[in-house]
Amino acid sequence: MGRGRAKAKQTKVARDLKYRTHETDFGALASELHSDSGVKDEPVDPEVLEKWADVIEPSRD
Repeated sequence: MGRGRAKAKQTKVARDLKYRTHETDFGALASELHSDSGVKDEPVDPEVLEKWADVIEPSRD
C-alpha cells in the first residue's frame, strides 16, 4: 500500500523521457568529445612538489 503515487510519478517521468523531442546539437557534442580537455599543464611550485613527493612517488621500503 502507498505505492500508487510513487508508481504514477515514475510512469509520468518514463513517458516524458520516452516521448519528449530531443534537440541535441550533435556538432557541439562531437567537438567536445574529440577535443582536448582544455586543461593546460601549469608549472608546479617546488614547495608543493616537495610536500607531496611521498604521495606522488611512494617510497620503496
